[in-house]
This record gives sequence, structure tokens and C-alpha cells, in this order.
Amino acid sequence: MTRNFSAWPIYALLGILSAPLAIMYLFLVIDTFTNAPPGSLIPNEFTFHHWRFLWDPTVTGDVWGPTLTTFLFATSMVVIVLAISSTAGYAISRLNLPFRRFFLSGIMVMHAFPSVTLIIGVFLVLQYAGLYNTLIGVILVKASLMLPFGVWIMKGFYDQVPWEIEMAGVQDGASRFTVWRRLILPQVTPGLLSLGIFAFIDGWSEFMLPRILAPSANFQVLSTYLNVVSDPNSTTYNFNLFKSVGLYYTLPILVLFVVFQNRLMNIFGGGTKG
Repeated sequence: MTRNFSAWPIYALLGILSAPLAIMYLFLVIDTFTNAPPGSLIPNEFTFHHWRFLWDPTVTGDVWGPTLTTFLFATSMVVIVLAISSTAGYAISRLNLPFRRFFLSGIMVMHAFPSVTLIIGVFLVLQYAGLYNTLIGVILVKASLMLPFGVWIMKGFYDQVPWEIEMAGVQDGASRFTVWRRLILPQVTPGLLSLGIFAFIDGWSEFMLPRILAPSANFQVLSTYLNVVSDPNSTTYNFNLFKSVGLYYTLPILVLFVVFQNRLMNIFGGGTKG
């Protein structure tokens, strides 16, 4: 009890510092269900008028098409990143590869570069491959930019698995692939789950790459859809409608974070070994 009581001042300070942010989000939610003017402190009547874009495509255009595309984009990120990171991380952690240290250093250097510095080179590669202005091209670019992070994290998780487990499987006559699939992979399941959630969130929130690498494509993700939201029936910009679409866009990420917040911390506990 003494320890908990001594921590109260810290909790109180954190609560005071977080209060403006919490109040801001509270009013954001309130504004999506009221007709109060922007900035008003007193909400008036309750309404679903600002959420009508969910069932009326004439308001801001069809929202379900961009939603499906965004889900496909984020899910593809999860599949590609997990498939390559789980195998590459194992190879780096367990196999005596030539130039292993140089390769590890290269992974860290690749992860250090922001994606905006690679746009010109990526644009040329996509043009040459015929994937510019396509969803597949954007998915491959985004996944490749996250792979250094994923490979490094999974290597850290594999480093924590005792060698005895693997050696026992090999001595029993199992192949290296069978040992990895049936004995090693279940040991790093928390890392796979955490990395998959991070990959999904990263893909769901991506704006720059679809905007730059597919500017005139016949698909939209929710981030670019949100960028052009406007109410054709209003003579002024409808901020409440914009907030409603923004809340709809961020809601899946908030749910994922609330449900898996403890799992997400595993990625920092298991993926930090070098």
C-alpha cells in the first residue's frame, strides 16, 4: 500500500498532462454526433447526420470501396512481412551465413532511411517493372520498407530460443525445416503476433506512398479518401463530417491497440537482442 500511495503524485501529474489530449478527443467524438458549430463548448441535439456517409454514397462518395482496399493493403502487409521476416530472421539467427555482420549492419542502415528519401529510386524501379500506379506496386514498396524492422525484430526473438530445443529435433532425425516449423516457430509466436499487428497498423495508416506512387489509379485507400472529404450539400467546409470520417478511419486501430496493447510490448522485450 505504501508503494502504491507513493506513486499517486506521478499518476496525478500524468493525468494532468494528459487531460488536454483526452478532452480534445472527447470533443472530437461529441462533434460527430451533434450539430454544434466547430469549437462550441455546449453540444446541442444528438444526430447521426454526420455519419450518413456510411449508407449514403452521394455525401462523400462510396466509403466501402476504400475501406476494402485499405483492409487488403494492410492484410497484404501482414502476410508479406511475416512470411519473409520469420524465415530471414531464423536464417540470420541460427545459420552461419557469410558476411553475417555486414548484412546485419545493412539491415539497420536500411531501416534508418526514411521512405521519402527513396521515392525517386522507388519510382524508377516501379516504372521499369510496370507496377507504377498499381496497388501491387504500392504494397510491395511498403512491405519492403518494413522488412528491415521485421527481420531484425524476429532475429531477436529467435536468439532467445534455446539451442537445445533445435538440437533435440535434429538428433531425432527431423529436417531443419521441420524443426523450424514444428519446434522453433511456436516459441516465437508472441513476436509474430506483435509484428503482424505492427504491420497491419503501418499499412492501414499509410498515406504518402499511395498518394505519390498511385496518384491516378482507380483505387483509393482511406487515408487518401479522407484527404478529399467534402460535403456537396454544404456551402462551407463541414468539419463535423470530416471528424466523423476520421474517427471511422482510426477506430479499427484504436480497437487493435486496446485489445492487443500487452502483446505489443512483447516486441520490445524479445526483439532487442543484437
